[in-house]
Amino acid sequence: MPMQLGRRQFLHSMAAAGASLSLGSSLLAAESEKKAPFKISLAQWSLHRTIRSGKLDNLDFAKTAKEQCGIEAIEYVNQFFKDKAKDEKYLAEMNMRANDLGVKQLLIMVDGEGALGDADDAKRKKAVENHYKWAEAAKTLGGHSIRVNAQSSGSYEEQIKRAADGLAQLSEFAKGLGLNVIVENHGGLSSNGAWLAEVMKTVDMENCGTLPDFGNFRVSKDEMYDRYKGVNELMPYAKAVSAKSHNFNAEGLETNTDYFKMMDIVVNKHGYHGYVGVEWEGGSPDEIEGIILTRKLLERCAEKLSA
Repeated sequence: MPMQLGRRQFLHSMAAAGASLSLGSSLLAAESEKKAPFKISLAQWSLHRTIRSGKLDNLDFAKTAKEQCGIEAIEYVNQFFKDKAKDEKYLAEMNMRANDLGVKQLLIMVDGEGALGDADDAKRKKAVENHYKWAEAAKTLGGHSIRVNAQSSGSYEEQIKRAADGLAQLSEFAKGLGLNVIVENHGGLSSNGAWLAEVMKTVDMENCGTLPDFGNFRVSKDEMYDRYKGVNELMPYAKAVSAKSHNFNAEGLETNTDYFKMMDIVVNKHGYHGYVGVEWEGGSPDEIEGIILTRKLLERCAEKLSA
């Protein structure tokens, strides 16, 4: 009997020790995850020249992102599979390839489907409906959002009203799919941070937000909006972030944007810890190298923010 009791005690103590080690490992993993200030993804536009030249197929984007760029989360651009939004077999192939690689498909950037803030009510409604198929495709791919544009016309106030109406209609549809509709600063008044923030306030829907882009702040030929001010104004509504890059110096710093200053705004000021998408748009070096330079700079920012 004493030996049996001792054995029970031994087994109990071993089980307790195992549970303790398991708990300790979980806490360490949670702490490690908690310390990561943000995650890095890759916007497909970074490879637009390679794709348009026929050297890279859309179906191989996930593989290129992971194996050549060292990035395991991706953001599609609808232009590169324009006729496939409703092609179930094609979307299943995209899913299979990404899943086999352990690559997350986050969103689809949608262009060329009409102005969501069109002055004509019927055209605005048609533009909204044109986006439905991309929302459904994003849902099929396991994404969280579609990125859209807030293109409009008219006075400053009229454009707020029109863009907000189109976005609200589309967001209502996307809500049924469990998806977000996110707007990028992408030219015109959408590159005015104050204007786009006002559109967000007007829409006032949880699943309608922004995708602040570090570089798209040209409002017109004669007006450039301050990028740091703009990102700061858009971050309260951000559900994704685009780290636009054009050129790097010998120290590995982007010459147009102070990434350390920008990421301090994104992470420290606004508490954003989601994905930041690499979006290389420069001409030299080549696209893969430009992507890697941008990723490495973001990793330096993450290290500094974690210190």
